[in-house]
Amino acid sequence: MSSIIQEIRSPIDHEMGIFEDKFRDFMKSNVLLLDKIMSFIVKRKGKQVRPMFVFLSAGLTGQISEATHRGAALIELLHTATLVHDDVVDDSNYRRGFFSINALWKNKIAVLVGDYLLSRGLLLSVEHKDFRLLEIVSNAVREMSEGELLQIEKARNLDITESVYYEIIRQKTASLISSCCGVGASSTGADQETIQKMLDFGEKVGIAFQIKDDLFDYGSAEIGKPVGIDIKEKKMTLPLIYALQKASWLEKKRIIYIIKNQSEKPRKVHEVIDFVKASGGIEYATEVMQDYHRKAQDILSTFPDSEFKQSLKRLVEYTIERKK
Repeated sequence: MSSIIQEIRSPIDHEMGIFEDKFRDFMKSNVLLLDKIMSFIVKRKGKQVRPMFVFLSAGLTGQISEATHRGAALIELLHTATLVHDDVVDDSNYRRGFFSINALWKNKIAVLVGDYLLSRGLLLSVEHKDFRLLEIVSNAVREMSEGELLQIEKARNLDITESVYYEIIRQKTASLISSCCGVGASSTGADQETIQKMLDFGEKVGIAFQIKDDLFDYGSAEIGKPVGIDIKEKKMTLPLIYALQKASWLEKKRIIYIIKNQSEKPRKVHEVIDFVKASGGIEYATEVMQDYHRKAQDILSTFPDSEFKQSLKRLVEYTIERKK
């Protein structure tokens, strides 16, 4: 874990330690195969940024409680379920540098594991009557599915406009971070206005986070994902959308042809990258990302000062300054 993440975690370090143990216990199953797979998933958890958003949002708006722990677990369970299913849909053999569930245990088991995780999350909420938390997270899962389908629909013709792009990333990426912040606030018994404020805050952070991810596609080789991977996968990113909007009809046609038919050739991918850079796509996307970052910090500034507020502020900065 990086020193920055450790510092951000400090006000909730104790709670996060308890949460990790609880989550591990909650993932256990009497079915040996399932228990083995759950153990595999738990060991490969990343930086735990989502639970951090939940606990910090709870600390910002009230008292961290058992409901906060259940809310964080619900988000992790439902999100992990969507990732397991995503790997099946994308026919992906790797997740964060490790083999995916479907690569090790095949698609049928991966789909069933995703269903199991989903049901565990639903039962956790229903057993404790956490209906408001369940509503917030279920909404996010619906949005993520719709965003993914909207992207697939639009990707066929590479005709994504800027407004459609924002709708896709709001649903696909921002809805999850938004739900983390909303669940954190809701778990403390905060009023509807405060919960909505935290949902809006998380949405702004999520959009800034996704634009940062887009920018990685045009960066140096030291970053966390290969340069040009989005172009190879025919994903429309904000720098590319902006560059195509600025291009002449002929240039636009040429670039779209390359993406559709020649994105397997590294030389051609670099041609697209050079085109985007020359069109000012990088500067434009950076400006938009910083604008969303400012909007998120403006919402945060309406809350009283606390160590939770400071950590959330740094966590937002981390999302747009990260190297991978």
